[in-house]
Amino acid sequence: MAPTTSAAPTPRPSGDPSMSDPTASAPAPSALVASAPAPSALAAPAPTAATPAPASSDLTASAPAPPGPTASAPTTPAPATPTPTASAPAASTPSAPAPAPPTPPVPADERLRRWRLVLGGGDADGTGRVLTGADAAVDGALAALYDRHPDDHGHDRTSTSTGTGTGRSRTAGLGASVPSVVRWLGDIRAYFPAPVVQVMQRDAIDRLGLATLLLEPEMLAAVEPDVHLVGTLLSLRDAMPETTRETARAVVRKVADDLERRLAARTRATLTGALDRSARTSRPRHRDIDWDRTIRANLKNHLPEHRTVVPERLVGHARAARGVRKEVVLCVDQSGSMAASVVHAAVFAAVLASLRTIATRLVVFDTAVADLTDRLDDPVDVLFGTRLGGGTDIDRALAHCQAGITRPADTVVVLISDLYEGGARDGLTKRVAAMKASGTQVVVLLALSDEGTPAYDRDRAVALAALGVPAFACTPDLFPEIMAAALEERPLPIPAD
Repeated sequence: MAPTTSAAPTPRPSGDPSMSDPTASAPAPSALVASAPAPSALAAPAPTAATPAPASSDLTASAPAPPGPTASAPTTPAPATPTPTASAPAASTPSAPAPAPPTPPVPADERLRRWRLVLGGGDADGTGRVLTGADAAVDGALAALYDRHPDDHGHDRTSTSTGTGTGRSRTAGLGASVPSVVRWLGDIRAYFPAPVVQVMQRDAIDRLGLATLLLEPEMLAAVEPDVHLVGTLLSLRDAMPETTRETARAVVRKVADDLERRLAARTRATLTGALDRSARTSRPRHRDIDWDRTIRANLKNHLPEHRTVVPERLVGHARAARGVRKEVVLCVDQSGSMAASVVHAAVFAAVLASLRTIATRLVVFDTAVADLTDRLDDPVDVLFGTRLGGGTDIDRALAHCQAGITRPADTVVVLISDLYEGGARDGLTKRVAAMKASGTQVVVLLALSDEGTPAYDRDRAVALAALGVPAFACTPDLFPEIMAAALEERPLPIPAD
């Protein structure tokens, strides 16, 4: 009998909450678990299909009965003189949508197989299911990572099922050699899609301490590049031998190019439109007239008898200026917890720098400040110019940014930091207050990544909010809208918590 949700054992651990079933989205070499639903859905009873009504010779039997009063219409043959409902066109009585095809029930043996892959075997899985062939290979790849835990002496040991369901211990795991890790990486790339592979790579680095193996070129050639891997590589930059550096740059470039392809076009279009809308003229060309604003500006000239408004004054968009119209300063915390934000900020800075009407500066900081503006033509050079880790002096970084502002009213400063300050305790809020008083717009992002809101200094966030500068986390997809609102000087589209 298949286990039910009320008694389901705890699934294998994972670093990503969405990966409670690591096998749920795996492709199917042989009979893999590509379509396995989440554990909560595995034990749910399959829906049964409603039995359709038998066909009748009556005209109404060929279509489902419409809801409402017509649902109880008799099924006897219609009289010679058609009734109103019989002669009504089909469009006036829409038929009910066809029911979705029923989900076929999952056989009990298949449910046990899926539960066995989720739970990882051992005495506690309760399935007694034997895994063979491709299933055993998938289980071995998962066991090498998620079934390892330290023994009483601090060494790793692996307790996994041998496929018999008896819970016998055997030696498994990735080991401390590059060849075994490369083989494991090849296995998981064969069994799982890229997003799952990235999660498992991250868990392997965190749980098994494999970061140093990334210094080997053959290891880097086998991994699935993603933002988190780039952050790890940047933190190992100083320890990276020359034989590995070029491979590492290739990995970083692939991730940066992927991000730029995904984000650049939308960012340029959004910000260019925002800059065009921010400039207005009272003598626009016909195609540049803002009709909504023009009508509102001339409502006093409404002629009811003619049902028209006399446009005494036109309002429109000004022609795009050739010179710089706005300045944007990205001030990015490069402490270790901000790695993903640093990667996204570097890509966005390069995209902003490609816009002729925006002067972009990029400043990164820990306890020291580095201005990377001269490297913005290549995001990879920007990323290799950062130094992840270390302390934080936000006030010092903002002072550097403030010193380079020449047009405060046309400048937006974006501080990307978790607000944990190692410098002067009140310096950050005083600095932000002074910048706002001069006319500079300040935006504070607790993170620029897809990882959600990180741990942050709530007291400083509250102090900034009191100055009219809310602090919030921002995803890369939302960032263009945030910048567009800042450039137009309208309220920021702050995401709901």
